[in-house]
Amino acid sequence: MAMSTLFPKYSKWREGVNIIGEQKLLQTQSNLVLNSEVCTGCGVCVEACPEEAIVLSLVGAVKRGAVGYAAPVDIDVQKCVYCGVCVIMCPFNALTLKVDGEERLPIVEKEGFPEYDTQAKIDQEKCVKCTICDEVCPRDAILRDVPAYEGAAATGKERQVALKSKTTFKVDMEKCTLCGICGALCPAIDVKHKPFTAETGKVEGEVLYDETRCDACKVCVEMCPEECITVEREIVSDKMAGEVNIDQNLCCTCTWCSKNCPTEAITVEKVFDGEIEFHAEKCPGGCSTCVDICPANAIYLPSAKPAAEMKGEIEQTIAVNKDYCIRCGACVNACPGEDIIVLERNSIRIKGKETDLFNKIKAKLFEKRTSKVREDRPGQVNLKVMEKA
Repeated sequence: MAMSTLFPKYSKWREGVNIIGEQKLLQTQSNLVLNSEVCTGCGVCVEACPEEAIVLSLVGAVKRGAVGYAAPVDIDVQKCVYCGVCVIMCPFNALTLKVDGEERLPIVEKEGFPEYDTQAKIDQEKCVKCTICDEVCPRDAILRDVPAYEGAAATGKERQVALKSKTTFKVDMEKCTLCGICGALCPAIDVKHKPFTAETGKVEGEVLYDETRCDACKVCVEMCPEECITVEREIVSDKMAGEVNIDQNLCCTCTWCSKNCPTEAITVEKVFDGEIEFHAEKCPGGCSTCVDICPANAIYLPSAKPAAEMKGEIEQTIAVNKDYCIRCGACVNACPGEDIIVLERNSIRIKGKETDLFNKIKAKLFEKRTSKVREDRPGQVNLKVMEKA
């Protein structure tokens, strides 16, 4: 009687946003974890998988929330050999490989495999700790470790403590009448009167000053009726405290931050480069799937122009800002129309030896592709490969 094979054993399940695939061998357990929320449906893992174990799913429907039971890609746990190539090649760090509970990449350990050469950094000398990069980043990749001040939060620090300075406050006590006006105006000044007594028959006391609460506004100087106050400030540093950095695991190299940094403190080099074309005349309009799912916020619906300015032109229904496009391919995979978006990559920034396997993957990634045109089986879609010009 034939014995049933005990190993390998395969299983797949969902835990929150994570879809976990498992392979159990006699002495080893491997788990490939896909974060379906982080996954953009770019399809790079599909092209990279040596075993063709990953296929595109309903990218547009999943990322727009129309489908809640699937992920942008689907992994066949029995075809997967748990090598880690997809983990290395995922530009959004949506995949994690664990071997016996520890994060590992066997292909790097055994054969060697290149990795992305991500160039995204902030020059701390040039950075003025403003909020622009944090606000424009589409991936929440900016780590802004800067104290909150009263301008941004009611419970924030007083604004004057942001400026490192040395303030000198002087009162000419021969002129001062201890009238108390300066103390009534400013929390940094306290006019202390001695107990009033008929023995002296006059007002006596002192003027106390707290430099930490002074912003050198000089209101006290202007309001003093005896002109006996002088305030001088020496700037030690006009830079805000704290530091702003880029989370390399979240950065998609879109260059939103670097192109908008007012002090040119940020340097970003895109991982992928190439060409992308939008044929707006073929887009039916009203869809906006590509706009909604673009991980780099590079696609937009053009603002309407007055009819007098059109001069016979057909108004575009969709457009892309190529400066911010990262050529990831998510829009191509999600587009429900035909030949509307055309993508062709021609370079990848990597570090490490270009192995034969990597070169095969690169050749696939460099294939010219256009938007989804067929569905071989329910839930799985393919792209049309085009001839290069």
